[in-house]
Amino acid sequence: MWTEEIVADRPAWRHTPSGVVFREVPGGTFRMGLSENELAAVRAIERSGGAEDDLTSFFAGAAEAQPVRDVHVAPFLIARHPLTVAQVRHWLPEYEDDYTDAESGTARLEDDLDDLLAELPFRLPSEAEWEYAARGGTTTLTFRGDGKPGEEQVLHDFRDELRTADAENAFGLAAMGSANEICADVWIPGFTGAPDDARPRTGDGPRVVRGGAADIHPWQGCDEWLLLLAATRYEHHQFTAIRPVAPVPPQK
Repeated sequence: MWTEEIVADRPAWRHTPSGVVFREVPGGTFRMGLSENELAAVRAIERSGGAEDDLTSFFAGAAEAQPVRDVHVAPFLIARHPLTVAQVRHWLPEYEDDYTDAESGTARLEDDLDDLLAELPFRLPSEAEWEYAARGGTTTLTFRGDGKPGEEQVLHDFRDELRTADAENAFGLAAMGSANEICADVWIPGFTGAPDDARPRTGDGPRVVRGGAADIHPWQGCDEWLLLLAATRYEHHQFTAIRPVAPVPPQK
């Protein structure tokens, strides 16, 4: 079911039936949440004139991604990028997407979401796993640093863009923060009482979504770049992308 290969000069695991490429993310402990240093970096961007709008609501909502805490994450596989339309059709042959005409574009699920989740041999990432993967070992706003992320960091389609090394973070993952990606956790504002071992928080209600900067591209000058931040989180309302995770296959 799994094939080891090299993709874009990095080791990868390919799920043979579907063709989905996964990267192995090493285990470790990281600081999860929107830190004071990250808030200071956003304020510096605002002071420099880099923000298009008043960021009062962003700072007022910072508590939804706090308190910052240490979380231990075990090794796991995660898809190199969100599932494409072609990949979703492996499980849902009749799937149609209203948001892209390209089979290599990110699939954004609405009414088909539950059907796909029922068919996938994988699971959704926990919110902690997603943020750990997005950070790629960094503690900055994005894996590229504390500067304001630009539109060049947004990826819609998974062909030529991924031939360049700067499209991936240190874990070999692309487009983290581009599409809005649903997590296994139920939406709960803030991390008070959240587990420190990357388990998802379960219950009734909408799930957590991470990312989404590509879903409102081209940007209209409304500070959509904030959706690229590793710690940005909100609750699922409409369509969503899927970046599945799986256990690390046993070594032969």
